[in-house]
Amino acid sequence: MNGQDFHQEMLQASALLEDMLSLRATVIEASAALIEDFTGSGAAPVDPALVNLAHYLCLRHHDIRPLQRRLMRLGLSSLGRLESRVLPTLDAVIAALAALAGRQSPVAMPLEEGFFRGEARLEEASAALFGRPPVNRRTRIMVTLPSEAAAGPDFILDLARRGMDVARINCAHDGPEAWRAMAGFARAAGAATGRDITVLMDIAGPKIRTAAVQMPDKKSRLQPGDRIRLVASGLPRTCAEVLYSAGVSLPEMVTRLSIGDRVRYDDGKLEAVVESLGEGEAVIRVDKTKARGTRLKPEKGINLPDTALGLSPLTAKDETDLVTVIECADMIGYSFVSRPEDIDLLDSMLARHGMADRTLGLIAKIEQPEAVRNLPALIARARRRGPFGVMIARGDLAAEIGFERLAEMQEEILWISEAASVPAVWATQVLEDLVREGIPTRGEMTDAAMAARAECVMLNKGPAVGQAIELLDRLLARMDEHMFKKTPTLRALKSW
Repeated sequence: MNGQDFHQEMLQASALLEDMLSLRATVIEASAALIEDFTGSGAAPVDPALVNLAHYLCLRHHDIRPLQRRLMRLGLSSLGRLESRVLPTLDAVIAALAALAGRQSPVAMPLEEGFFRGEARLEEASAALFGRPPVNRRTRIMVTLPSEAAAGPDFILDLARRGMDVARINCAHDGPEAWRAMAGFARAAGAATGRDITVLMDIAGPKIRTAAVQMPDKKSRLQPGDRIRLVASGLPRTCAEVLYSAGVSLPEMVTRLSIGDRVRYDDGKLEAVVESLGEGEAVIRVDKTKARGTRLKPEKGINLPDTALGLSPLTAKDETDLVTVIECADMIGYSFVSRPEDIDLLDSMLARHGMADRTLGLIAKIEQPEAVRNLPALIARARRRGPFGVMIARGDLAAEIGFERLAEMQEEILWISEAASVPAVWATQVLEDLVREGIPTRGEMTDAAMAARAECVMLNKGPAVGQAIELLDRLLARMDEHMFKKTPTLRALKSW
């Protein structure tokens, strides 16, 4: 490089340095009010994870793609992996640019321990929530227990030996006696295997489902143009113009619909629109469904992406169930949480039932657009109470925001969670064909591999769930050698 070229490179590095210093100053200034919102003006000490979250949110309000390309050419950080370390990354780039420009750096180059402190915070938060990780992988495996898991200790012990780390009890099914048995068997399995097998109890919340249904015959399948009458109470009824009808688990759902509102059924397998309203009923017209049609069945979920229901995330059943949850669980799964006030509501209910001697870990299920919008505020409120994580409940979330945006949104939830040192659970239909049929699809194998970026992956119940645990255990261990969160790690390749 001749003298003129060298001088030009120094000028470009100097210009980049000024841009980076401007970006850093903007992030610090813009985040001050957000940090105060997250932590409170008198809060001490300030949670460094929430400070980093505020920095990350303010940084991501800017389009820094042109800046990234300019930095890449100089062999410097592209800023694309700074979720857990916003200011340390900016400072490292600034210090390197100052050296290239032959100038004194206004900030110090971060030390290694400080640079990676956000990663350590996330590991500590994951251990506090889920227990110690297995020796062969970072990501835990959560398994939803079926009813037969309450029959004896062998079923859960087998799952633990295959690699299960967290036993999930769905309080929408079974009852306190079965839940106590499952939790006890999970503790025994942990003792037998010498591992932390923790228990998550998932309270049901105001889940909207179909109740009794009526249709032309049991083999009938709904097609676009068909109409369904939803009834708030009483038996479903059909007529010549409306051949399908269903009751609903929450009568308020029907009375709060408006004409034109979308209705999604069974995790989005069918989409309809409200066509007409009557006293205690609504007629919806099917717009989209699977190619061969969709069967109308009882106990299938309903999502209403356009309808403001104004329902509490806690029901009378949930309050009754919390007595057993307090007794048996390490963590509580909170459905339909969407505002910080919802966490206050849960804590008040727990306090009424004597939850004073210990803090239950909390996993907020992110399944509604409002919860996505309020995620930073939810995190700020929940981190103050103890171990906390988020579950990307991809079934309900897809039905609420649409399948087209799901992949994008699950990435953003992972980024926000990492910035706040909050463990994330990758949930819904992971290895679903393998769990149910014994053979995975190519698509779900790729999905499971991408799940390694989360701190926990949830498998549903099914005949081949043990086989799915073993496969996922091996897959996650291999992916740990290739990737940490968004960062590829370049293990030596042996295929070529």
